[in-house]
Amino acid sequence: MNKKLLCIVMAFAMIMAAPLTALADDSRPYLALGADLSESEKATVLEKLGIGQDDLSSYDVITITNQDEKNYLGDYMSENVIGGRSLSSVLITKNKAGSGIHVTTHNITYCTTGMYRNALITAGITDANVVVAGPFDISGTAALVGALKAYETMTGETVSEESIDAAVNELVTTGSIADTLGDSEKVEQLMALAKQYVVEGNLNSEEDIMKAIEQASKELNITLSDSQRSQISSLMGKISGLNIDKEALKSQAKELYNSLKDMGIDLDDAGVRAQIKDIFVSFIELLKSFFQ
Repeated sequence: MNKKLLCIVMAFAMIMAAPLTALADDSRPYLALGADLSESEKATVLEKLGIGQDDLSSYDVITITNQDEKNYLGDYMSENVIGGRSLSSVLITKNKAGSGIHVTTHNITYCTTGMYRNALITAGITDANVVVAGPFDISGTAALVGALKAYETMTGETVSEESIDAAVNELVTTGSIADTLGDSEKVEQLMALAKQYVVEGNLNSEEDIMKAIEQASKELNITLSDSQRSQISSLMGKISGLNIDKEALKSQAKELYNSLKDMGIDLDDAGVRAQIKDIFVSFIELLKSFFQ
């Protein structure tokens, strides 16, 4: 299976397993297991997750079927790409408020922890420790499916279709551009910074969003093609329609935002407002130039 698309499936499992509301029992960790794991593969996954067979009663356990993956991912990839076995597994533990999202992986060869984290934040997940594992080296796509299924089953609530679409879009776009640029961390920073500008500035027009992307890429010294800018603009247009808390963006990905600050990018409210002001001023100057 294409590594990029495998990553998407795994990330979906993470959203499905995430304890997003007070309706869930925060004292119990949530475990989503691939339904097609053999007994030996299941034992390997549990070992990677640090769980003994005798301890499973302490966890809320669900299974992710291949049909679940197809139901959620069918709009994004063909069935032959999704594959015929559900192997991805994820363990999510609710953490104290303000602690952020922390992701670790085992036997995951394509999806980075940052790609998972950014997609989970976009989907509205907060304050969770997430461990993703495969029985052997896999790219790690089905975890997002399992996370969403567990959330819906255990809380009776759903992640909105718009949030799911944006989270998947973000993962796909990040992976695609990272493949081209050869630097996943840099692209993760770009997505986070552009997202911050869009959410902080309440940007919703294509022109404003495009200027925010240009500002973020300039700050990070990234050169994007027209196609890549268009991909990110489409994604940010979806994100602008979500009710994302601007403070949650920074609090849930502290390590990423600290790395941006270390690069001299001011993400405090005043700094972000200044950048947004520059975005509008630059756009106005561009418009003026057409009439001179």
